[in-house]
Amino acid sequence: MAVFKFVISHAKQSVQVEKDQKDAPIIGKKLGETLSGDFLGLVGYELQITGGSDKDGFPMRKDVDGQMRKKQMLTKGLGFWTDVEGKRKRRVVRGNTVAADIAQVNCKVVKAGDKGMFELLGITPKEPKAKVKGEAGNEKSKMEDKSEIKEEKKEEPAEKAEAKDVKEEKKEVSEKTDTASEKATEKEADVPAAE
Repeated sequence: MAVFKFVISHAKQSVQVEKDQKDAPIIGKKLGETLSGDFLGLVGYELQITGGSDKDGFPMRKDVDGQMRKKQMLTKGLGFWTDVEGKRKRRVVRGNTVAADIAQVNCKVVKAGDKGMFELLGITPKEPKAKVKGEAGNEKSKMEDKSEIKEEKKEEPAEKAEAKDVKEEKKEVSEKTDTASEKATEKEADVPAAE
């Protein structure tokens, strides 16, 4: 049986949970509706459906009624992007109702439960790279990370260093030969020409 991928966003973090379609009571729900998160294991959570896409990647749009794919004339919004003002194109998009063809459902947490989302799902959250305001700990700031990256770039492998040494030696040798040839031409200029 097909599965739904639920992408749940809460407090600038997101979790992806897969659930069989027969166990997920969301078929027939529309974008913007809220539902209980109990069927996903999120006891006490309330989720709002914010979007999704079907098995072929066509996005769901709130302004298109139904479950089917439709060709819509779009000027802006989900499923169409342009940098030319006034440009319109006919694009295939999905309706705003969840059907069996939907592969991914995007949700956001409207009401959080007593326990944390990651704790209930048994997932360890990824640590943020940048230090968050108000958080204590030994996390490095973005500036420290950037300086470490620059230092790593400054360190060159031994092969590059050897190549530079060889180039410098060749340059010194060519400079010596240039000065020697200049001295020879000066001596020739000093010698009077025989008549």
